[in-house]
Amino acid sequence: MIESESARMSSAAEARFRVDLPNSRPRAVKVIALDGRSEPVVDDLARRRWNGAAFFTATDLASDPVRLHEEVDSADLVVMVATAGESPRDVALIGEACSRERVTTTGLIMCDEETSDVALSKTLSRLRPWMLMLVVASSRDYIEDMLLALRA
Repeated sequence: MIESESARMSSAAEARFRVDLPNSRPRAVKVIALDGRSEPVVDDLARRRWNGAAFFTATDLASDPVRLHEEVDSADLVVMVATAGESPRDVALIGEACSRERVTTTGLIMCDEETSDVALSKTLSRLRPWMLMLVVASSRDYIEDMLLALRA
């Protein structure tokens, strides 16, 4: 009888080659609200259960350069949340810190069907220079789903 590949890999002889550790460690994700309208969304998300994600406002981090450096330095990923048509506070300061530390950045821009193309374009142009990935989110649920997909 020929032994199947699956049966052979399950044998005691092959077990000594298995790695009995998780595939990866949890990601250190920092989620930052960039404007007043995104702050309640990020605050609401912070109250949920995550795999070690930390939540901030841009104002809190920008007002304390040491803390900004510490948070970015300890991050695997920084997710910045903005609202279309709003002026994203301190995006350049946070983006520069992420660039210096070589931390991946993702931007999520909240908008709805009433958001004008001009408002969306304005916010996109402010975030684009600092983001590796930029996503237009049509709902709060979309932002939560993105954070889950990013293993926050």
